[in-house]
Amino acid sequence: MPLGVGVLACALSNSGDKAKCMIIAGVSACGVAIGANYYLDQRRSEYANTNQRLHLMSQDIKQDSAKVVARTATVQQVIADDKAILARIEQEMKNKTADQAKVQQEIAAIDKNLGLMRKDLANMQNKVSEYQDVARQERSSGAGQDVAEVDMEIAQMNTKVASLQQAVDGLYDQRSAITLG
Repeated sequence: MPLGVGVLACALSNSGDKAKCMIIAGVSACGVAIGANYYLDQRRSEYANTNQRLHLMSQDIKQDSAKVVARTATVQQVIADDKAILARIEQEMKNKTADQAKVQQEIAAIDKNLGLMRKDLANMQNKVSEYQDVARQERSSGAGQDVAEVDMEIAQMNTKVASLQQAVDGLYDQRSAITLG
């Protein structure tokens, strides 16, 4: 199922926890990295011409970057929802009106979201690392300057992943400030 279809289905559903649904639907958005050597061997078997191979690799990276952008939009919505819940919990705790059972349930859901987001980020970071390994291998096999476009695409993807990492870290910091007891 394409990323957009699963996430959209969650957004339109009557699910009680749309944020959780959207996170789970998109966890495999960037997929699990397949391995730099496997990827490079596959592309080399398909394209002996270095320029064609590098162009295809650049297109693959653009597609994965687009997936990162789509995931970022979904994760940003979940982060905004979770931050609003955390702000409400902080206010209720300050006012001493918090329902402990409900708060524990909400914190557990946020912790689960954070775990899924971190898993997603790890997949994205692995993908970036593997593309970097592939570019390094191509460069060392004589592609030299021809790898510049691939390097640029990798850098852009890495920037998008780093931005998402900062957003998730911000939610984690806000969540860590709340202690139950």
